[in-house]
Amino acid sequence: MRAALEIVVVAIFIVTFVAQPFRIPSASMQPTLTIGDFGMADKQSFAPEGIFAALLPPAQVHHGDLMVFHYPVNPRMYLVKRVVGVPGDRIRLRGGRVWVNEQPMDEPYAFYSPAPANPFRDDFPWLPRTMPAAAPPWWGEMRRGMRDGELTVPADEFFVLGDNRNDSEDSRYWGFVPRAEVVGRPLLVYFSLRQHLRSLRVLR
Repeated sequence: MRAALEIVVVAIFIVTFVAQPFRIPSASMQPTLTIGDFGMADKQSFAPEGIFAALLPPAQVHHGDLMVFHYPVNPRMYLVKRVVGVPGDRIRLRGGRVWVNEQPMDEPYAFYSPAPANPFRDDFPWLPRTMPAAAPPWWGEMRRGMRDGELTVPADEFFVLGDNRNDSEDSRYWGFVPRAEVVGRPLLVYFSLRQHLRSLRVLR
């Protein structure tokens, strides 16, 4: 009985302070992550605070990092996306390709599933008219944050995209991810519904 209780206490400690399980519900991160993948995120890597913060300060977030965060539209949900913009960056998309600070971003992980042309999605920020899928408050924020056709990432916020660029609702549609909503860095996939149980897969 005592051993079982100790296991439960350790498990609660890990989930609360060290690791966060997550599940991929959509195709937005293919091929990096597929529908039904179950993974674990390191809560001490990008987390803005934590019990180990004094000894292990949160790592700096870089372009191309995977990030787990609370979905801004529904904070009870966890999402996984790719960081393409950090504070101070000037972001734009042209033909679906990302440019940061007037330089094209090298993205070997980006995947473009077949889809009709969409100027809002592919040539972001594109403001002649709103998109039904775009959150109304974000539409106004985009207009205020644009300079010379580029969108500037504010302090303590991030711009994120799904790897499956033509089939992903991401920062293009609902806005920046505040640092306070960041959960951590995905570490591994430990179970996949598509391929059933498979060996652990480390993410990067």
